[in-house]
Amino acid sequence: MKKRISWLLSVLLIAMSAAFAQAADPLPSWNDMASKKAIVAFVEKVTTPGSPDYVRPAERIATFDNEGTLWSEQPMYFQLFFAIDRVKALAPQHPEWKTREPFASVLKGDLKTALKGGEKALAQIFMATHAGMTTTEFENIVKDWVARARHPKTNRLYTGMVYQPMLELLAYLRSKFFKTYIVSGGGIEFMRPWTEAVYGIPPEQVVGSSIKTKFEMRDGKPVLVRLAELDFIDDKEGKPVGINAHIGRRPIAAFGNSDGDLQMLQWTMAGQGARFALLVHHTDGEREWAYDRDSHIGCLDKALDEANAKGWTVVDMKNDWKRIYPDQ
Repeated sequence: MKKRISWLLSVLLIAMSAAFAQAADPLPSWNDMASKKAIVAFVEKVTTPGSPDYVRPAERIATFDNEGTLWSEQPMYFQLFFAIDRVKALAPQHPEWKTREPFASVLKGDLKTALKGGEKALAQIFMATHAGMTTTEFENIVKDWVARARHPKTNRLYTGMVYQPMLELLAYLRSKFFKTYIVSGGGIEFMRPWTEAVYGIPPEQVVGSSIKTKFEMRDGKPVLVRLAELDFIDDKEGKPVGINAHIGRRPIAAFGNSDGDLQMLQWTMAGQGARFALLVHHTDGEREWAYDRDSHIGCLDKALDEANAKGWTVVDMKNDWKRIYPDQ
């Protein structure tokens, strides 16, 4: 009997030790390499009272790009998949689209031809699918899409293609009283309906590109109507501008993956005191995609050079992450 009790106690102690070890590791999907160590070291020094680098909680601001940093972005930005699906859904109301580009090619499934028009073609697609409705109507459309739409290659829900290591990082920072923000070139009202459920980031902590809206009374009720007119592009030089306008504090940590995030990281690192900049480098062609300098989506060229020159942290997805997506 004593032997059995002793054995049970040993098993219990082993289980408790394993559970404690798991709980003690805030980033279990990260391999124990330089990137993980740099993150933990930074967080510990800015959150430990008495540390010369201590930062009070109100100033613990961390900003994250979305596309390619928090979720995948290949073979094209997910919001463009949404816009294309919306073109198909709206096509019965627009018979003229059968012969009018870029819509005609979108409906034929010929995206290469549809996007030959560059920014002008993209603007036409986005304005036709994102404007002309109230903000509430658009929010409901987005919620319905993210609940059912699936990626053409992985067959996962798009919100299932978020990065598990980054979800852990967000949670880790918040456990240390950081306030986490999304600062993305994507549409602010495209992201806000789902970021809280997926990332734990509420809509008021999402900064993104936007179109203009106006106040109207419809059937005696006040509404905000989305107009087919660009308001702000939250990309490249626009990111620090968006941070200043929406957040009002310079971040002490910034996370991106492309040249579109370079200015956000530069702005963050130019502040006083301890700072942290990280780039997610897509190096895993088996579990995700491998791309950087020559990619038409998420090009990582100048930012990678600056990161190497200034000692910013660069995550090698293939080697640094044990898994990519939550279900792997």
